[in-house]
Amino acid sequence: MRSPDVVAFAHRSLLGYRLRSALTVLAMAIGVASVVVLTSLGEAARRYVAGQFASLGTHLLIVLPGRADTAGAAPSLLVGQTTRDLTVADAVALTRSPAVRRVAPISVGSALVAWGGREREVPVLGSTAELQPVRLWEMAQGRFLPPGDPERANPVCVLGAQLRDELFGSAPALGRWVRIGEHRFRVVGVLSSSGRSLGLDVGDIAVIPVASAQALFNTPSLIRILVEARNRGALPRAAATVRSILKERHQGSEDVTVVTQDAVLATFDRILRALTLTVAGIAAISLVVAGILVMNVMLVVVSQRTAEIGLLKALGAPGSQILALFVTEATLVSVLGALLGLALGHGGSRLIGHLYPAIPMGPPWWASAAALGVALATGLGFGVLPARRAARLDPVAALARH
Repeated sequence: MRSPDVVAFAHRSLLGYRLRSALTVLAMAIGVASVVVLTSLGEAARRYVAGQFASLGTHLLIVLPGRADTAGAAPSLLVGQTTRDLTVADAVALTRSPAVRRVAPISVGSALVAWGGREREVPVLGSTAELQPVRLWEMAQGRFLPPGDPERANPVCVLGAQLRDELFGSAPALGRWVRIGEHRFRVVGVLSSSGRSLGLDVGDIAVIPVASAQALFNTPSLIRILVEARNRGALPRAAATVRSILKERHQGSEDVTVVTQDAVLATFDRILRALTLTVAGIAAISLVVAGILVMNVMLVVVSQRTAEIGLLKALGAPGSQILALFVTEATLVSVLGALLGLALGHGGSRLIGHLYPAIPMGPPWWASAAALGVALATGLGFGVLPARRAARLDPVAALARH
């Protein structure tokens, strides 16, 4: 038999048992589609995180109090076991570096914000005018904190959009005086940015000058200092000078951790890639299950077509020809299932992307290629055993349906 005859023979065999063939193809398609959709979700999460970091600038340094090896782990907002606190004077000193463009000291606490009988307890962020360009925040109304001496308190504040709506409703907010803790501040601006920054919901915060925040919370320390390098190429030089300046100010003690935004992004990238590969591996198990189903179906086919196999062998068809017939049938099932699965997977990814436009859905090319390859490999691998069994049947015994 020629190759086209073998394919036609296998095609007719599949059409002869439409429901069984359709269920087998569907099982393979579900396996492929699950791999495509899950890897698409993992890759979308990676691209989303990368986009969020990119939107905050690509040459940012984060200075944290305490060295990473002080407690055997990286310092955090909640762990403050440090030899020396960061201060506003430290932040001002960092502006001496020619590799540094902007410096924004950060102080965070929680306080009641009240106006006109309404009050909310929200995070209060203390910083300077440099915070807005460093974090690329946009203003809905008014302006951000005015420039000036960061060590001088100034009774002005900027509200998040959600906080502004809950306090003032439809009333104008600019120029009004609100009470934050035990101090009064005049509203000079409203943020239009949304999402999270520095671990806080930007829409639900109040921003005040850093000196005012230190007076409000009765603490001279900062939780971190944000440093923007002049360009991406200046990052290493900026990091080195930041360490050098702070070491000099802290009497030779290297008690700070300087983290580049690229390093944080690289860490997230590695974690999310590992997660993507993990969920893809879990989904690939369904392809193995589908391959076992192909094998079981082909074994049933061999038992049902024993007489047909015996007739072919009695007419002179060699065992290799019988083997080719059943392997081709298993291949057709796998190819049809893989193609249907790719279509379902890409369609599912597009649907999720349409429902959640903020997520950049789209399966990576390697996921589609891997799913297709694994589907064909499992279909062929598990289809060989029934094909070899059919090829070894004795023609006389087969014709007698033994």
